[in-house]
Amino acid sequence: MYARDNESGTTPSQEQPTSAQVQTAVDAFRMLSDATRLRLMWLLSTGEYDVSSLATAIGTARPSVSQHLAKLRLAGLVQTRREGRRVLYRARDAHVRAVINEALSHADHEVSGIPRHD
Repeated sequence: MYARDNESGTTPSQEQPTSAQVQTAVDAFRMLSDATRLRLMWLLSTGEYDVSSLATAIGTARPSVSQHLAKLRLAGLVQTRREGRRVLYRARDAHVRAVINEALSHADHEVSGIPRHD
């Protein structure tokens, strides 16, 4: 059976993503392809941090962290909230946290030799 023969049985989860959805995903993966940004996103998927705390945690200069956070924010991967004079950053939502977790879990399997699972 060819895919085109199954048009009547297609469910929404089986439909092809739109061009806009694909481009948005590509943009998100592009942002996550930088090691510093991926480290930041891992931290931000576990809680809220200010720039100074993030810079200390990953051993990178504050201006560099600020620039990376600005890019991640523009890409819609992080959100902020003010607490007095501090700006706190965190992963935008559960979908972003899941992508980070799955990517790093996959990497753990690749690096450590842990058996794959479905």
